[in-house]
Amino acid sequence: MRIAVDALGGDHAPHAIVAGALGAAREKDITVVLVGPKATLTPQIAVAGLTGRIEVVEATEVITDLDNPSLAVRRKKHSSLVVAADLLRAGQVDAVVTAGNTGAFMAAGLLLVGRITGIERPALAPQIPTRNGRGVVLLDVGANMDAKPEHLLQYGVMGALYAAKVLRRDNPKVALLNVGAEEGKGNQVTKDVFPMMRNAGFNFAGNIEARDILAGEVDVIVCDGFTGNVLLKALEGMAATFGSMLKDHIIRDWQSRLGGLLLRPSLSNFKKEFDYSEYGGAPLLGINGVLVKCHGSSEQMAIKNGLLQAARFVEQDVVQSIRDSVACRES
Repeated sequence: MRIAVDALGGDHAPHAIVAGALGAAREKDITVVLVGPKATLTPQIAVAGLTGRIEVVEATEVITDLDNPSLAVRRKKHSSLVVAADLLRAGQVDAVVTAGNTGAFMAAGLLLVGRITGIERPALAPQIPTRNGRGVVLLDVGANMDAKPEHLLQYGVMGALYAAKVLRRDNPKVALLNVGAEEGKGNQVTKDVFPMMRNAGFNFAGNIEARDILAGEVDVIVCDGFTGNVLLKALEGMAATFGSMLKDHIIRDWQSRLGGLLLRPSLSNFKKEFDYSEYGGAPLLGINGVLVKCHGSSEQMAIKNGLLQAARFVEQDVVQSIRDSVACRES
């Protein structure tokens, strides 16, 4: 199995990308293809002793957060992300992982790799940490701002397959994000898709309210990209604010510092449970290939887990499962 990784994408590229690639190659029998400038990358991997497990493909440009995503994918043909996507389209690698520009990542998936026939809209599907430690898949979080009922239905199908095959969930529960748990709640789109999901063949758990997401009682939550993106960023901001406030209270006096010292092991475990790096990345579901987007601030651990996640995605042949599921529904 060969997995390409955008060595220039992300806040801590290329060092964190290379370190994560080396970690994944040591842990699993895969070949990691680093895409970036050979003159920079080769010296970093020379001391690893993983000859044959790490390769470098030349790419001289980088797509930054200041670039227009679609224009950059079309014009920066020698960028690390575009070269990696071209390798996937040509069948020279089995998956692509990046921590770079999210818009460009989605544009590369659509323009270079292409959608699965029958999938009208792809969906970006990260895992959200939950209280029970299992995490929940949330889709879509921004690949498409608006959604029709049939799009949400396809998100449910793809999310259920992803949770079952990659996350190893037995008969995963799929819920529809809504303003109330009762059937008939919400806007016209959620009202229309509810009966469609109930008869879709996956384990539909009905509506779920935002306040219940972090309980972890379902495996997949479906919503439109606008709602999902707002929710994701709200949760990220809440977690960061909570962490800062907790730190401020711990260091305010000596009694609090002493209590914080005693609680340090528990606080470390708590932080780990809500650390995005433990969950790898977010796959772009509905594309004719495996593409995984890691957080822009990903360090070594997140990149390694993103690569391992992509490997499981390939092993379980999730893309073909989605193709088969769509074909069955259209026949």
